[in-house]
Amino acid sequence: MTSDDTLRDPHPYVGMWVTADGYIRQELLPDGRYDEARGNRQSAYTGRYTVTGDHIDYVDDTGFTATGDVRDGVLFHEHLVLYREGEPRVRPRG
Repeated sequence: MTSDDTLRDPHPYVGMWVTADGYIRQELLPDGRYDEARGNRQSAYTGRYTVTGDHIDYVDDTGFTATGDVRDGVLFHEHLVLYREGEPRVRPRG
């Protein structure tokens, strides 16, 4: 196996993020893609993302762009507040 064949650990932000009410579910996949469900609508938005530090840039498959920032374990994605699935949800300050 060459160094190109070794698997890298996924980025710590990879995984499922959800709004407090569970209505919006955004999965950041290890291959740089995301899949966002809204209510009963699976894959409502799909596209790619890149992470720079704690900042996330999104480009959906239609070309629409958005951004997000992770602060204190909470993902602030445009007007949404998302929490890591399965972790306690502490309301962000200010």
